[in-house]
Amino acid sequence: MRGSFEANLVALALVFVPLSFLSFGGSNAVLADIAHQTVTVHHWMSGREFADFFALSRAAPGPGSMLAALIGWKVAGLSGALVATIGLYVPSAFLVYGLARVWQRWRGRAWHDAVERGVAPIAAGLLVSAGIAILRASPGGLSIWVAAIAATAILLRWPKLPPLALIAGCGALFGVIGALHP
Repeated sequence: MRGSFEANLVALALVFVPLSFLSFGGSNAVLADIAHQTVTVHHWMSGREFADFFALSRAAPGPGSMLAALIGWKVAGLSGALVATIGLYVPSAFLVYGLARVWQRWRGRAWHDAVERGVAPIAAGLLVSAGIAILRASPGGLSIWVAAIAATAILLRWPKLPPLALIAGCGALFGVIGALHP
């Protein structure tokens, strides 16, 4: 946490506001950029701390983008949590509101459908990069990568598999690999 309190608030806004406009598919889509900015660029926390904050944000009830609030809290307390959260939510909310009001006017036109189809792979790519960023920050080593790849393959093959079965199976795989490859 370098710099003055006010400088940290400005830095938080400068990180989260632009990412708000890129968050196709939710905050998970910009997770890799959040990790890069908080760990590598600003040095607000270590990779391990980021992975811990990510896990905490997913375990706690509420939106998954609580990660922004946790980062803001670490950097500048309650004010930082508010700046980071508002920076991540408000700009994109205004953009989506404005676009939704005019988007329906062009429904049925070829370019309209092409844009809608084109955004899906962008969102998917952003989500894949987010997953890789979390795997890199995780202390699980080879075990976590194998479990993640297995979970992805299983979900692609059996998309209606109950989540608890997937978690139990991949958790067991993670444990076995961790025991065999410490």
